[in-house]
Amino acid sequence: MSNAFQVSAVQFGARHLAVEENRRTVEAFVRAEAAHGSRLVVLPELAISGYCLDPQGLPACAEPADGPTAALLRGLSEKLGVVIVCGFCERGPAGELFNSAILVRPGGSDVIYRKLHLFDQEKKIFTPGDLGLVLAETDLGCIGICVCYDLRFVEVARGLSLAGADILAIPTAWVGGFDRVSHDASGYIGQARGALVQANLDQLPMICASQSGGDQGLRLLGSSLIADAHGTCVGGPMGRDDTGSLRATFDIAEIRAARVRSPLVRPREDRRTDVYGLTIGSRRL
Repeated sequence: MSNAFQVSAVQFGARHLAVEENRRTVEAFVRAEAAHGSRLVVLPELAISGYCLDPQGLPACAEPADGPTAALLRGLSEKLGVVIVCGFCERGPAGELFNSAILVRPGGSDVIYRKLHLFDQEKKIFTPGDLGLVLAETDLGCIGICVCYDLRFVEVARGLSLAGADILAIPTAWVGGFDRVSHDASGYIGQARGALVQANLDQLPMICASQSGGDQGLRLLGSSLIADAHGTCVGGPMGRDDTGSLRATFDIAEIRAARVRSPLVRPREDRRTDVYGLTIGSRRL
């Protein structure tokens, strides 16, 4: 297993219901990030359909887990030697819709994660995820996946970290509606601050790739960022209307070393599991 590798978080505003255009945008970003040396590329939530909650239009954009988006990303992964995580609208076996993310990896099978916690109007369209927490074994380490609002539930990142994740890939489309104000005095949104705190507390690097801009009355907040295992922001946050990418270099040995802060400060061993516990329903693929 290689130690040091570059990762990318891609931010753009996917056009609503324009799946072919959005796939071309995703492909162009993946190729560009691979050309710049990245071996893990994370793209936004619902990057193929756009963050569109149209009950008539969205079903027409849905696709099965092994549909055209999977085929595109699988081909890019094999050709370019990169791991890719991308959000898309999945059509389930009974026709239900899931807010999903797919991970593709060279030489390995695809991994599907279905968003567990649906935010606001998503509850009217999507079915809550039914695949539990998901971890994917790759040549870069073990990658956990969650989507946007999932990160507001601290059990998710904690559960993934305790289950063995080395990195957390987070496709997002951050919008307002949870925090009293969208940005604090330093320009951070609450979601971004929360990611940094959890990265530190769970000793788990986080790659947050958000959508930006917005139309049809929905204002996206951008703010893509990359946090290391100490909760330090090593890339971003990007602006709410920015399109582009962030890059950072991780070392798997340094990530795992962050789980011990000193001989007597060992956050995972210091947990009082005689007083509390966490049941983790995870799949390692």
